[in-house]
Amino acid sequence: MAGINKVILVGNLGAKPEVKYASNGNAIANLSVATSESWTDKNTGQKQEKTEWHRVSV
Repeated sequence: MAGINKVILVGNLGAKPEVKYASNGNAIANLSVATSESWTDKNTGQKQEKTEWHRVSV
């Protein structure tokens, strides 16, 4: 069964995107995006933050 996957990442670029070209001339960009979430720990009251890195090719 065919389908369409849609992903939206809102974050920060980790470095300048790297662009390469396939043999058919299509451009392929590789980049790293950092997404972060923050919350307050219910037990300690301290602010917490977690960052995840995503490798993306488009």
